[in-house]
Amino acid sequence: MMTTAEAGAASRQATEETLLTVRDLHVSFPGKGWRAARTEVLKGVDLDIRHGETVGLVGESGSGKTTIGRAILGLVPVASGTITFDGERIDTASTARRRALSRDLQVIFQDPYTSLNPSLTIGDILAEPLLGQGIDAREARSRVGDLLDRVHLPADAAGRLPREFSGGQRQRVAIARALALRPRLVVCDEPVSALDLTTQRTVLDLLLEIQADTGVSYLFVSHDLSVVRCMSHRVAVIHRGEIVETGDAEQVTTAPRHPYTRTLLLSAPVADVAEQRRRREQRTASAGQLPG
Repeated sequence: MMTTAEAGAASRQATEETLLTVRDLHVSFPGKGWRAARTEVLKGVDLDIRHGETVGLVGESGSGKTTIGRAILGLVPVASGTITFDGERIDTASTARRRALSRDLQVIFQDPYTSLNPSLTIGDILAEPLLGQGIDAREARSRVGDLLDRVHLPADAAGRLPREFSGGQRQRVAIARALALRPRLVVCDEPVSALDLTTQRTVLDLLLEIQADTGVSYLFVSHDLSVVRCMSHRVAVIHRGEIVETGDAEQVTTAPRHPYTRTLLLSAPVADVAEQRRRREQRTASAGQLPG
């Protein structure tokens, strides 16, 4: 049996290992129309992310998964609950504090075509967050070269415009921009869903490589359990604003306990036509058993 001293030490170690803690998070949005009731999007969400860990957050469109990421980044107001980053409560942070926190908290958006300013060169796009944090121009230029190398783009990319690159290359630029300030946590909001399968694999491998080299943590938001499985250490499944299952990525994505997670697993495409038909029929039956 663990002694009191050992239990205290284990508790302290767990706290030290945790980078982000979300507790009883509620977010609601105004309803449509005059006097319409507010719509509760998140209903008491709990979530933890450790140093150097990827937590996959998976759910269908409208489940609230993107809203969790936006709440962590301070992009939507929190109705109640707490968000703590490295021991500091940030859900009530001021605008100035949020600006400072951008050094440690960054985001990669879904669409590589609209997330980059089309009128700026790649060099200017990557230098912008550096200059905004007071880094001098010479240091910023040096870091831009390092960032391009980090995401395996040629040095001459700095002088070119986003329209000169493919979707996968643009997403590499978006990753480089997110890494510019050497953050400790990156919210990856469906970062490969707009890409073809071959390009998806390349971008996912790049994210894994960067994590292995830098120790950055990811909140990886996706609707695709197969993508989440290859990226995540742990997985949280969200349904209608509530986390319905959490656990080790292997367990959740191969032997899920909750019926909603099993339905998501059945949604994943397979090459075999007969198996795909069987899954579709099983998914239809499972969907009818989900709570309303």
